[in-house]
Amino acid sequence: MSRSLRRGALAASALAFSIASLAACGAGNDAQTLEIKPDNAAVTKGDIKVQNALVITQGTKDGKGPAVVSATVFNTGATPQTLDAVTLAGATGKVTLKDSTGGAKVTVPAHGSVVLGGKGNASAVIEGGRQAVKDGDAQKVVFQLSQAGDVELAAFVVPASGFYAGYGPTEAPAAGATPSGSASASPSGTPSPSGSASPSGAASPSGTPSGSASPSHSAGH
Repeated sequence: MSRSLRRGALAASALAFSIASLAACGAGNDAQTLEIKPDNAAVTKGDIKVQNALVITQGTKDGKGPAVVSATVFNTGATPQTLDAVTLAGATGKVTLKDSTGGAKVTVPAHGSVVLGGKGNASAVIEGGRQAVKDGDAQKVVFQLSQAGDVELAAFVVPASGFYAGYGPTEAPAAGATPSGSASASPSGTPSPSGSASPSGAASPSGTPSGSASPSHSAGH
């Protein structure tokens, strides 16, 4: 073998070893590729496309409260459609839909989209939380559209942590929140009566006797 061929073979071997080493590093538990958000469920039916569908539970293992369905629903058609219901096949949890203003009707505009989950967006809240769904499962979710009908896909069930924290469920305000608000209002109103004009006006009678010295002085004349 000539010297040039030998050098070429050695260079090729070194390159192959380098690639293998990088691949081995990337396959470990701490690989950066594990931090990349995986592709989430998506499906298209007619003018409707459902993308990035997930079922998100409470962020902690023992967290109590509802779960939610998070997804983006696109409408490529020229006619708006309503999202009439979201159901979980084989699960017992009821899903309550609300638009971004809290109304019950969720409309997917023509050539537009609606986001389910996250602050300021429409919501699909699942009653029962972890009793209805289980982290790690692929839950079959059905989106019922006014024209497209049932659009079905399998969505991963994940906890509301990391990337998904901003799209997960929030617990309802504690029942004691209202009394604490009313208590703060009553003390603030209490000083107002105590500072009323009646106590300050009581000083005016004390001024009257000082003015009554005028008649006694006239008597001296």
